[in-house]
Amino acid sequence: MSDVHAQTVAYVRDTMLPEQSPPLTEKGAIKWLRENLFSGWFNTVLTLLSLLVIWYTLAAIGPWLLNSVWNAGSLSECRRILDGTSGACFAVINDRWHQLLFGFYPPALYWRPVLALVLLFVALAPVLFFALPRKMLIFSGLYPFVAYHLLWGGSVWLPISAVLGFVAGYVAFRLLSRISALVAVFGAVLAPVLWWIFAAGAFDSTMSSILPLGLDFVRSDRFGGFLISLVIGVTGISLSLPIGILLALGRQSDMVFVKSVCVIFIEFIRGVPLITLLFTASLLLNYFLPPGTSFDLILRVIIMVTLFASAYMAEVIRGGLAALPKGQYEAADALGLDYWKAQRLIIMPQALKISIPGIVNTFIGLFKDTTLVVFIGLLDPVGLSNAIRASTDWNGIYWELFIFIGALFFIFCFGISRYSMYLERKLKTDHK
Repeated sequence: MSDVHAQTVAYVRDTMLPEQSPPLTEKGAIKWLRENLFSGWFNTVLTLLSLLVIWYTLAAIGPWLLNSVWNAGSLSECRRILDGTSGACFAVINDRWHQLLFGFYPPALYWRPVLALVLLFVALAPVLFFALPRKMLIFSGLYPFVAYHLLWGGSVWLPISAVLGFVAGYVAFRLLSRISALVAVFGAVLAPVLWWIFAAGAFDSTMSSILPLGLDFVRSDRFGGFLISLVIGVTGISLSLPIGILLALGRQSDMVFVKSVCVIFIEFIRGVPLITLLFTASLLLNYFLPPGTSFDLILRVIIMVTLFASAYMAEVIRGGLAALPKGQYEAADALGLDYWKAQRLIIMPQALKISIPGIVNTFIGLFKDTTLVVFIGLLDPVGLSNAIRASTDWNGIYWELFIFIGALFFIFCFGISRYSMYLERKLKTDHK
């Protein structure tokens, strides 16, 4: 009886089996390859065809890149060094890199745009990374005036007078906020404009005569290369986002006049090619200004590029606002928040989060579109490449210049896209 009972009792293990490693096909690189490149017959065929294309591309371009010449004074000298073999002549980059980066900016003053670029990253740091001290935003607000003085030079009192205009707007807003919020907003806009029109010039000239401080002035026609692309691109990107937000809110406004103005502006700008606006900035804008008024060409281009990008940005943000459920607006009303507090605390953060891919796409497109300024006489990197190829030393060079220019634009645009992905991951709140 006991033997029968012993045979019917289930065996229960009293010790754990030692942990075993997973099969080779379920771990590491083999698992990744199987799941991503060879998961089926169709994906396997595509993978093999892609590898074949990559192989033939590297076989054609690889020797040309590996057999590069970096030190030569002309294309003919490059060809003598290559001695009939196929190879890239990147010596043109070694010879003209300063021109591609700085245009005709005085070589003795290269430290100024380099310092402006370094300070740009310092100014962007607290805006892009929230963990940094918020007090650094003070420098972020002052950076545009510092950068202007570094790049163009001249009297230091000119950017200071521009800053004082914003100070006047802030003071007017604080004083008039006791009366009405709407009156305070109009006062904050009107006070800087009045200061810049009637008082800024007199302040600059008076202080310059009393205490002449500043850097050597550099004319705008000395700007060029990647420097001018950065100036126009970064300025347009920085200004188009807040203007686009205001236009998007204005388009959804219940006030007929505000809505009509925003709709007409957005539809007109989006219906006109950027090159047309650039020609308008270059040739026609002076006709609409008072006689004797001289507007810097780069400033005119920045204005037009910013307006163009703002119209597209407004539509991107309007899409984010439309994607929000109606309950978010009702929740803001239930909390007793006024319009601006509701937008700042509830509506706009969610709309901007939804719109991040579209915003970044607009930023990248705007930065690449800065190459269009070559058609109005500003020598961006593409325009300077044509000037370099027209010289006797480098007549006939082609691919090497555009590979270098493309690499510069790729680094900047790729950095923007990587940051946008980081920001999306950081703001992702719907983890499961």
